[in-house]
Amino acid sequence: MAEFKKVESFYRLLHETATILSEQDQSTYLDGLALTGEYLVQGGIPDRFDDQTKQDLLYKYESISLDDLTKEEIRKGFQLAILKGMQDGVQSHHAMTPDAVALFVGYLVEKTISKKERITLLDPAIGTGNLVSALLNQIKKPVFSYGSEVDETLIKLAYASLNAQEHDIQLYHQDSLKSLMIDPVDVVVTDLPVGYYPDDQTASNYQLKADSGHSLAHHLMIEQGLRHAKEGGFLFFLIPNFLFAGDEAKKLNSFLKEEAVIHGLLQLPLTMFKKEEQAKSIFFLQKKGEDVEPPKEALMAELPSFSEPQALQGIVAKIDNWFKTSFTG
Repeated sequence: MAEFKKVESFYRLLHETATILSEQDQSTYLDGLALTGEYLVQGGIPDRFDDQTKQDLLYKYESISLDDLTKEEIRKGFQLAILKGMQDGVQSHHAMTPDAVALFVGYLVEKTISKKERITLLDPAIGTGNLVSALLNQIKKPVFSYGSEVDETLIKLAYASLNAQEHDIQLYHQDSLKSLMIDPVDVVVTDLPVGYYPDDQTASNYQLKADSGHSLAHHLMIEQGLRHAKEGGFLFFLIPNFLFAGDEAKKLNSFLKEEAVIHGLLQLPLTMFKKEEQAKSIFFLQKKGEDVEPPKEALMAELPSFSEPQALQGIVAKIDNWFKTSFTG
């Protein structure tokens, strides 16, 4: 209860100051939220604002200290404020990865990296940073992360939230399907952007480019993820359930057989999604390398509703057993 009150107080601070800033700049609420996150961490407000506005903002900023909040409390406060800002007709590619899914992906990541002392991690479509920060708050070992995002508002929000949480991360504002100046990493994790990619020239550099017309961004992003994983590195993609349907699926299947070992496919509960065509799964891969072997059997499961703890405990026990008996990583 105490944690919820802290999250609520922090959310209220972000909401009120974001509203002030968006009205002052005649910008969107989300732009105001990105700014207030920046000012909160910096502890200062630019002189371009009038004295009354500066006074109002400082009074609110002084009402709470980031040092008194945990990383998770900060993340959740930002999450609530971002969700508030996204209520007004947000595009589907701006939607945040739900907490329950982020926590489950974090559990899988922890299982695969248990033997490593420290890891590097990349999210090539980091969005607001909610998925990555939820993972980083869960992983009990040092992690250096990279994130890339083409949308300016989203990358600013990611910067504000991750900076306030003091995570060790390097962010890039760019088209993630263009060249990324990032060394290969131990883990790639992302909620795949779904749709057609309009830049045919950039797409032509990928094996998974379409034979005609625009290529599928989610196919290209899988290939980009594999390019930036180390040999033997692990990849966790949130994929649309229709990924392996359609004319391009055959090419994707052939590419994955050449480049990766498939460890598992976990279908998320359909109750999480408004429409069945929006449903997703967690796709768990490993980039091929000298000592990489396929699992004795792939992990395939339909996850129960996250609101059914007993059923969820059963599936977690099954996954734990799979890691003990079939996982070769």
